[in-house]
Amino acid sequence: MEISPDVSIPELEWQRSSRCGGGNCVEVAFVPGRVAVRDSKDPGRGILFYSHDEWRDFISEVKAGTDHPAR
Repeated sequence: MEISPDVSIPELEWQRSSRCGGGNCVEVAFVPGRVAVRDSKDPGRGILFYSHDEWRDFISEVKAGTDHPAR
């Protein structure tokens, strides 16, 4: 994971989950070789970048219901 504070990339197509209802969501954008993640309530706060492998593993664990303590 790479953290990039104060980064704004306006040309990215940010997406939210269809289950996002109250605005407390994360947004993701796919960039070459990485997945960008930001807070929908405060998009200017910074962006986290994950490799495609890290993102795929995360999604697999969420779908499997794996419960990990906060890292």
